[in-house]
Amino acid sequence: MISALRSSKRVGFALLAIFLVAGSVKPMTPVVPPLDGFQRFVHDDGSLHFSREATRGLTHLGSWFVPEGDARGFHHVYTQAEAIAAYHATGRFPDGTALVKEIVSFQRGNYTTGADVASATETRQWFLMVKDASRRFEHHPLWGQGWGWALFLGEDPATNVASDHREDCLGCHIPARASDWVYTEGYPALWAR
Repeated sequence: MISALRSSKRVGFALLAIFLVAGSVKPMTPVVPPLDGFQRFVHDDGSLHFSREATRGLTHLGSWFVPEGDARGFHHVYTQAEAIAAYHATGRFPDGTALVKEIVSFQRGNYTTGADVASATETRQWFLMVKDASRRFEHHPLWGQGWGWALFLGEDPATNVASDHREDCLGCHIPARASDWVYTEGYPALWAR
């Protein structure tokens, strides 16, 4: 009888230890391997490059429409499908995420869908951000805040006209600092499902 009581106490303590340990273990964040943004858009020296071919297979993240000013036009944003899935799982953009914003001019006209409709014409420019979670190019002027930054004009998409992300890019992104410098509220593909 005494040995049975000792045995049941040991089992009870073992179960208590398991419950205590299980209660203190935090759920693991899924590990997401780096995405292909570096292979698509970054040279070994940290310079960023762009081509329409490199954007093939990217998924539409969302669009903005800006009716006036220097940034007027449709702003279509694309990324890898894996970046969207990782964002849903972790709440963060994984290393190698590429965000490509294409700004397209527009014209107004009357269509069967309504009067004064804006329709797209030609691409004016592309913005590019590549997530650098491991800070590969810490001292490069186009890399900072965990991203690589670039701007390519429609008439010469092979040339990055940005020279320093702090001067050329951050001014527009400061309001989005809390969401990793990205205006996530404009991208339905990132919203909780």
